[in-house]
Amino acid sequence: MHASVGSGHKAAAAAIAEAVDRLRGTHGVPVDVEVEVLDILDFGRIPFDGNKTAASFTGATRPVYDLTWRYTLTGRLLWGGGTGWSKVMFPAFNEYVCAKQPVAVICTHITAANVAVGARMITGIDYPVVCVPTDYEIEGWWPHRETDLFCVATDFMAETLRPRKVEPARIRITGIPVRHGFEREDDPAACRAQFGLPDGKQIVLIMAGASLPQPYVLFRAAIEQTLPYLRRFDRMHFVFLPGRDTVYSGNLKAIFAGMGLDNVTVLDYVDDMVSLMHASDLAILKSGGLTVTECLCARLPMVLLGKSYGQEKANTTLLTSYGASMHATTAAELVSILGRLHEHPEALDALLVNASALRRPRAAEDIVSATMELVGVPIERERHFAEFYWGGKPAHLR
Repeated sequence: MHASVGSGHKAAAAAIAEAVDRLRGTHGVPVDVEVEVLDILDFGRIPFDGNKTAASFTGATRPVYDLTWRYTLTGRLLWGGGTGWSKVMFPAFNEYVCAKQPVAVICTHITAANVAVGARMITGIDYPVVCVPTDYEIEGWWPHRETDLFCVATDFMAETLRPRKVEPARIRITGIPVRHGFEREDDPAACRAQFGLPDGKQIVLIMAGASLPQPYVLFRAAIEQTLPYLRRFDRMHFVFLPGRDTVYSGNLKAIFAGMGLDNVTVLDYVDDMVSLMHASDLAILKSGGLTVTECLCARLPMVLLGKSYGQEKANTTLLTSYGASMHATTAAELVSILGRLHEHPEALDALLVNASALRRPRAAEDIVSATMELVGVPIERERHFAEFYWGGKPAHLR
């Protein structure tokens, strides 16, 4: 289960569903298992466009979202879980649980997790609820006391959960789930030929598009300021990815044609991102949890661009603290970093070595295996409308 707030939560849920199919008949997964990927917002009493809401927290409103994400229920007063939200907003999901009687529910978004917990209390149908945060820190509204297992990316995140009275037995460090294939050892030259890219240059991906264009407005503005400088990096070849935004793609192609740049390529929507990442030497991107995890698993060094907020700020802080990525806040900083990497490409090797501590390409399979260990294990559970509780001293101050 996920919520359609951006694309990362759905991608993580789909990756876990694929892993269930791959493990069918092994690791405790029944041969006849049925897998469903659900958007919890589809069950809401009131229609709610999560993508539109997420897109509204861009530009001047980003600091508001940052305050909400980073400073709500992160200290001693904590959220445990309850039935309140499910009763009021999601009665249709309670009926769905009664009809399906799931053996387990794996959640990649807090709304899905809280509704799954509430439905379990209301219906009396018991199943483990497994929570999978898709960023490199944990938001305060996860149902801490009622979650059977947290599958997190790092020890840092585990240290966030322990003061919230989540026992070590309910924490598994699995990594963030990504699609199958990023762990492959592809031939870079063959992958470059697949996309018509030169084999004798550093391939630099500029990931400037997704299903929602609004969060990329400031990122694209910074990239546009770097365009006059690309010509000087003659040992690099820049590949722009505008996603499904055909207008932006057309504008880029017109600009590059007018500038006469021969070290750039614009690729429209790419299905085979695994091969493209394996063809590349560097990615310039926003610090979204799923995208940076795909780069980690594909062994693709990263430069994170732009001032980040909320969960993206947590991602940037964690990755740069590990030395697993570089960070440029402005276009001028990005040009400076590109200059250093252009003259000293061996610096990319250091990023790869540091990133290896975070690389967990089998996260989806590990999450499924850990979930199946909980299926059928009886647990005495309480029922409450809403539970707040007092935790320990936070390990990480925000």
